[in-house]
Amino acid sequence: MSRVAKKPIALPKGVELSVNDQQIQVKGPKGTLNGPRPAGVDVNIENGTVQIAVKSEQDWAMAGTLRALLNNMVTGVSQGFERKLELVGVGYRASMQGRDLNLSLGFSHPVVFKSPEGITIETPTQTEILVKGSDKQAVGQVAAKIRAYRPPEPYKGKGVRYSGEKIVMKEAKKA
Repeated sequence: MSRVAKKPIALPKGVELSVNDQQIQVKGPKGTLNGPRPAGVDVNIENGTVQIAVKSEQDWAMAGTLRALLNNMVTGVSQGFERKLELVGVGYRASMQGRDLNLSLGFSHPVVFKSPEGITIETPTQTEILVKGSDKQAVGQVAAKIRAYRPPEPYKGKGVRYSGEKIVMKEAKKA
């Protein structure tokens, strides 16, 4: 039995949640998110809180997953999500050109990353990238794609890393 699914979700001011047969829609000041509604799980809205109920004992695992997804959707449309990336290395730079992110990562050519719909990319400094959006999965996916162009290497630590990410450094080969 899922303990996560039993915890209610508080709906902040300005956030609306509507449930159809197949779809759950959450509207808020930062946008609208849609998600699927599993067959064995019911979503009840009472007095500004959302409660999850199941139809059979086998559906508790899905209820916990649905509750976590709904909580992320409510947080996303009310506050939004953000991932911060850092560029470490001599000559590594990032700049915005319209909606495109232009990266200089030590290759012979610049890397251009086109920002997907619903995601905002900012560069407060030349070595910082902020990925913002209302969908937690999309923000994380975009940050992972940017990081994949030049992941941090273990000898000097150069590359694109998440803010606060700890890189385990290796010792150089001894003669």
